[in-house]
Amino acid sequence: MTSDLVSPRRGESKPARELSAEQAAAAAMVAEAKARGLALTGPDGLLKLFTKNVLETALNEEMTEHLGHAKNRAAPERESTNVRNGSRPKTVISDAAGEVKIDVPRDREGTFEPQIVRKRQRRLTDVDEIVLSLYAKGMTTGEISAHFADIYGASVSKETVSRITDKVVAEMNDWATRPLDAVYAAVFIDAIHVKVRDGQVANRPVYAAIGVTVDGCKDVLGLWMGVGGEGAKFWMSVLVDLKNRGVRDAFFVVCDGLKGLPEVVANVWPQSVVQTCVVHLIRNTFRLVGRQDWDAVKRDVKLIYAAPGPDAALVAMDELEQKWQRKYGAMIRLWRNAWEEFVPFLDYDVEIRKVICSTNAIESLNARYRRAVRARGHFPTEQAAMKCLYLVTRSLDPTGKGGVRWTMRWKPVINAFAITFGDRWPGAETY
Repeated sequence: MTSDLVSPRRGESKPARELSAEQAAAAAMVAEAKARGLALTGPDGLLKLFTKNVLETALNEEMTEHLGHAKNRAAPERESTNVRNGSRPKTVISDAAGEVKIDVPRDREGTFEPQIVRKRQRRLTDVDEIVLSLYAKGMTTGEISAHFADIYGASVSKETVSRITDKVVAEMNDWATRPLDAVYAAVFIDAIHVKVRDGQVANRPVYAAIGVTVDGCKDVLGLWMGVGGEGAKFWMSVLVDLKNRGVRDAFFVVCDGLKGLPEVVANVWPQSVVQTCVVHLIRNTFRLVGRQDWDAVKRDVKLIYAAPGPDAALVAMDELEQKWQRKYGAMIRLWRNAWEEFVPFLDYDVEIRKVICSTNAIESLNARYRRAVRARGHFPTEQAAMKCLYLVTRSLDPTGKGGVRWTMRWKPVINAFAITFGDRWPGAETY
């Protein structure tokens, strides 16, 4: 008797479990597919039909939002005359459903920019972004193809990988010629070397520049492939290119002490202060000093770069010379030759000193470049090298939109820059 109260009697069915809205919709579609004799998968299966319907519905919703009214529901008093103008067929590729033919709505004025399936987009998966990410890490097209086969069990040929990576060339060219801000708090410049097989494998310098904007963000200004070794003459063309793209002033240009660079900067931005990287200077110092004297020299050199001002630094420099001239004359000449480009940062507040005394702002970017270059070994062409480095740069954007500007620790010192360079600061009244 008791058992009759807790379980259904023999022959009675259990109550059906309540389905979620998503499950109910899926069940209805499966039932309809069976009634119409459709397979769930395959070239004409339910999955492909479902993908087509979802995409077309989403595209039509985007068109409604773009025009401001549903189909045949335009208000007669509206200002715009733009309306729907039929559709165009398009085939997209999905890993799950294969090739899917969809109808993309059009508008009369041609201003509709769909987002769910963008113009010229052919793939619906993240394969493109995975390929670009792997290429940015230095993998060859063959290695990427093998990676997909091993990890995903998918066949992506080397030719497909090449076509995917080639798609960024136009994007890279647009990025390399984009207009820049008129004023930068500082511009950091440096070069790395990559191996390019042009007849024979040779080292090629790639020049990079990072600007710090007046709102405290780092912005990779560009990448330029050079020939031979790093030289001030090529840096001249780089700075002229930046000027032609709109940069009319940079308060500081921080470099690694390349000979002839201060004169180049003065020709392009006469008001800019050229600052030699103190870290590079110190590093070169210990290359000229015996290991047994490192601790003593370290204490004496610190009195120079940590001095409260240029005068105190000069006194410490004189004391360094008196103490070590006889034993390490080359070290003293190194500091004397670099003095004009070393001391400028000592004229400024501690907040500004900390961020302009070295090229650390660009060294972190160079470290990413070098990891990709080491993984690759060498590149078959100059364009292949530039694509790889651009994709490394592109990966820095935290929003995932392919930008290259990101926030950094300069935010707290921007007010110090605005006060120090008030007469040259854009919108200084807002500070």
